[in-house]
Amino acid sequence: MAPLLELDDLHVAVDGTEILRGVSLTVTDGAVHALMGPNGSGKSTLAKTLLADPGYTVTGGRIRFHGEDVTDLGPAERAARGMFLCFQHPEAISGVSVTNFLRQAMATRKGIDDYSVLEVRMEIMQWSARLGMDDRFVKRYLNEGFSGGERKKNEILQMALLEPDFAVLDEADSGLDIDALVDVARGIAEVRAARPELGILVITHYQRILDHLPPDHVHVLVDGRIVAEGGPELARAVEEHGFDAYRSEAAA
Repeated sequence: MAPLLELDDLHVAVDGTEILRGVSLTVTDGAVHALMGPNGSGKSTLAKTLLADPGYTVTGGRIRFHGEDVTDLGPAERAARGMFLCFQHPEAISGVSVTNFLRQAMATRKGIDDYSVLEVRMEIMQWSARLGMDDRFVKRYLNEGFSGGERKKNEILQMALLEPDFAVLDEADSGLDIDALVDVARGIAEVRAARPELGILVITHYQRILDHLPPDHVHVLVDGRIVAEGGPELARAVEEHGFDAYRSEAAA
């Protein structure tokens, strides 16, 4: 059986400058992978490349999802196949309610042309309760006036409702206080309980989210290359010693 996600010697450039310089990574069903690295290492570049952001150009290597080469597919096509990105800084969209946004996204993901508003609302209410969220906020415009914690919780709600097979959590802990972080981690755990086959790539600078979302595998990305791999103990070593110890590996 093919891996859930396979990155094979991936090279990515932005405005003609190479950022990722040969990243290879395999994620299997149900596994949590943590990708750690300093600012500028290419972590968010990888996240945006996985969801086909047009500003990021694959110049070498391939992306395979369930064994299918998706390197040349666009964002909607990858999302429809079950790939999901939890943004580091979710955008506010005035005039588009959370409910309407979710209805369109769910229709695309599930291949249903006319997704019932009532059915969408029922699913939102059920998952809002499971995630400990006030379901009234879904009547508001998408992320408009939301706190950092509300934006991240809304991303987790989207992940629950869209039922992806693979999710990238791009610095899901960014800008959160400890209480909001615990709430977000609890929400992720709730989604995983409902979908144990969900594969996750957690992108982060720090150990703290991994205390609540223990990884099966840890990868250290420095200067566009994965320079170290291991289990949860590697994340603790990074937290204790920093990334400087790995820079010489990146330069090799």
